[in-house]
Amino acid sequence: MAAPPVLTLQETRLGYGGTPLFEDLDLTLSQGARACLVGRNGSGKSTLLKVLAGLVEPDSGSRVMQGGQRLAYLPQDPHLPSGQSVGDFIAEGLPQDEADVGRYRVDAMLDLLNLDGEAVLGSLSGGETRRAALARMLVSEPDIMLLDEPTNHLDLPTIQWLEGELARFRGAFIVISHDRTFLENVSNTTLWLDRGRIRQLNKGFAAFDDWADEVAREEEQELYRLRKTIEREEHWLQRGVTGRRKRNQGRLRRLQELRKSRAEMMQNQPGQLSMAAAEAGTSGKVVIEAENITKSFTRPDGQEVQLVNGFSTRIRRGDRVGIVGRNGAGKTTLIRLLLGRMEPDRGRVKLGTNLEVQVFDQQRESLDPEATLWETLCPLGGDSVMVGGRQRHVVAYLRDFLFDERQVKQPVHSLSGGEKNRLQLARLFAQPSNLLVLDEPTNDLDMDTLDLLVEVLDDYEGTLLLVSHDRDFLDRLTSSVILMDGRGGAQEYPGGYSDAVRQAGGLPDARTLREKPGRKARQEGQEQATGGKPKATAPKLSYKEQRELDGLPDRIAKLEVEISDLEAQLADPDFYSRDPQGFQAATDKLENRRENLARCEERWLELEDKRERLKEGKDS
Repeated sequence: MAAPPVLTLQETRLGYGGTPLFEDLDLTLSQGARACLVGRNGSGKSTLLKVLAGLVEPDSGSRVMQGGQRLAYLPQDPHLPSGQSVGDFIAEGLPQDEADVGRYRVDAMLDLLNLDGEAVLGSLSGGETRRAALARMLVSEPDIMLLDEPTNHLDLPTIQWLEGELARFRGAFIVISHDRTFLENVSNTTLWLDRGRIRQLNKGFAAFDDWADEVAREEEQELYRLRKTIEREEHWLQRGVTGRRKRNQGRLRRLQELRKSRAEMMQNQPGQLSMAAAEAGTSGKVVIEAENITKSFTRPDGQEVQLVNGFSTRIRRGDRVGIVGRNGAGKTTLIRLLLGRMEPDRGRVKLGTNLEVQVFDQQRESLDPEATLWETLCPLGGDSVMVGGRQRHVVAYLRDFLFDERQVKQPVHSLSGGEKNRLQLARLFAQPSNLLVLDEPTNDLDMDTLDLLVEVLDDYEGTLLLVSHDRDFLDRLTSSVILMDGRGGAQEYPGGYSDAVRQAGGLPDARTLREKPGRKARQEGQEQATGGKPKATAPKLSYKEQRELDGLPDRIAKLEVEISDLEAQLADPDFYSRDPQGFQAATDKLENRRENLARCEERWLELEDKRERLKEGKDS
């Protein structure tokens, strides 16, 4: 039996004055669906998600959501209200009937996502902003989730944690992401927004490439058959009997319709991205040599943060080195040390000869938001750009990166995230280099652009330094990977990302990775001050665990009362005939409360058992 639909769009159309983004679009999200929404940049994926969320009104069509469902939406670029604390912002996501007792979930989420509940919104980094928005969504316990690029700016431990959360989620969700491995791990349905229509495959993203190839072959065959039919009609009209004028006019009209159909099919074929990296002369055989480099910083509170401790490497011409670590682990610092743009506290860095370095900055700080695309590529004026020693007209070059001629005079700030990344790649690849440094180049790019970027970098004869959280991207490109643990440790392993994690015995535990960098330095300082190791404290529940344990009995009692009231209400034999919708809503609410009660009781037993074991260990 098919799962019931929880959210549907019917005959939906949306356009902004020109060609509609989609027309006569039908989409059904069923209970339990774990759908990924894929499509090229600019195809309308984010807009479609906003329509599903009820934030954008379509020009026509209908949106229906099953009654009693709670929907949560995560935008691609969350804009959080300034001045509010992170903890209060997340707590506002709690269901209204649980706001008084659900604070323990907020505390647990702050701990899991390494967020400071007292921090003020507006002062957070991109990764912290996204984690706060994710936390608010998850504590709301929604039935439907719509997630637009949730992995952007997240580190790998957090991405893997999110995969686990989505695997445990009992409702339905649609997710947009450029991260192939993430989509393969979380999806069981694939929605493909392609030239204004939705195609659906009842399989996860792992089957997408074969499916897309099959669709392309079918379209080629259809186009071929259409062309042959047109050729036959043209031949008949040229050699047919001219006296049978009426029949000829009918065949002529059919020929015109066939030609129109072919033109529409050709027009709807997606544009082809074209890019290549301009290369400079050959660098020296050894590009970078680092020996026992160490770098620490002192925070405003006086705590020492060690980001790199005794790291050594030798990077040779043509190497492709990936750098992986949690946010704040020191990846950017390591890059700056290796490029000689920052002096190490100890150790030495030697750069090779004849280096031409180009850097892709994930923050896009080098892009002037007020400049036009034309001015970005031609800052000194003129209408051409030098690409690998060859002069190209700026419009033609931008067309290679899928920019429309009408966009070249638009300001950079009007572009989407994916378009800004393509513009930055266009400028980067126009400059000759033999050492490319790419800091999170995959953010906001669609699958086609990512695949072509991999091909371009694979053909690049220079040396690559890649900072990325995209596991598939790293596996396809890197010859070695440096894993950074966030406490100064950095170890290089041969092979791709999967090879490095296997050799390292897995990524460090997410909770270990979130340990504050200054903790070791504080402990060492305490040892020096006391002449030995700090005095061990008696084992006990953490403050947050104890607070959660203290609040659970009241929560359980409240749920038991609600369940009793609902069971009494449903025991009324006339309830269903009098109010079928109310009966269904009460049934769903009862099931939800019973599930919550089971979870609370299980958590109470877990924490009580842990408390008793810690107490026994202390007494013994």
